[in-house]
Amino acid sequence: MKWTNARPVLWVSATLCSAAIAFSAGGGIQQEPSKGEIIMNSSCMGCHEYRTIQTQALDLEGWTKLVNSMIEKGAQVKKEDLPVLVAYLTEQHGPLPDGAGKKIMLEVCTMCHELHRIRDTGATREEWDDILVHMINEGAPLTDDDFPILLNYLARNFRPR
Repeated sequence: MKWTNARPVLWVSATLCSAAIAFSAGGGIQQEPSKGEIIMNSSCMGCHEYRTIQTQALDLEGWTKLVNSMIEKGAQVKKEDLPVLVAYLTEQHGPLPDGAGKKIMLEVCTMCHELHRIRDTGATREEWDDILVHMINEGAPLTDDDFPILLNYLARNFRPR
C-alpha cells in the first residue's frame, strides 16, 4: 500500500479513536454544566470534596438548611443563586427512601455512580442481584454481610416502572 492511500485510513482511524476516547472518558457526550452545578462548584467545592456532597441524599428542606448553615459559616452564595443551588443539589443528590440499605448504597454505589443513574435503573430483584455481582467483579467493596441488605433495598425501592 502506498503512503498516499494509507493517509485517509490513518486519518479516519485516528479520528474514530479520538472520538471513542473522548466519549468513553466522559461517559458519553459532555454537556455544558447547569447553573446549579456551576454554583455548587464555585461555592461548595472550595471547602468540600464531591463525596461529601454526593452522599448526603437530602430533600429540599434538608439541602436548604445545610446550605444556609454553610452561608452562615462563610460560604459565598448570592441570594439569587440560593434557590438554583438548592434545586440542583436536591435533583442530583436528593432524597432516597429510608431503609437499611440506604447507607450502604450511598457509601458503595456512589463511589462510581450518580444517584440518578441508580434511581433510573429500575430493575427486578434478579437483575439487581446480577448488577451487584457484576459490580463486585468490577471492584465494588460490597461485603457478604451488606450484599443482601443492599439487594433488598434496591429491589424494594428501585423496581421497573
